[in-house]
Amino acid sequence: MENEKRLEAFEKMLEAVKNNYETADNKMKRLKAEGKEKSATYRQFFGHRMFYKQMLEIYRKYNLTD
Repeated sequence: MENEKRLEAFEKMLEAVKNNYETADNKMKRLKAEGKEKSATYRQFFGHRMFYKQMLEIYRKYNLTD
C-alpha cells in the first residue's frame, strides 16, 4: 500500500514538472513573439524552464519517463 502511494505521488510530481516546463516554454514563446526577450519576465521563465528541463533529464537518465 505504501509503495502505491509513493508511486502515485511520483506520477503527480512528474506530471507537474512536465506541465510547468510546457507552461514556461509557451509563455517564453509568446513573449518572444512580442519582442520581449530582454524583459525580466522572459528571463524568469527562462530560469524556470531550465530548472524543469534539468529535472526531466534526471528522470530520463533513470528511465522514469516515457
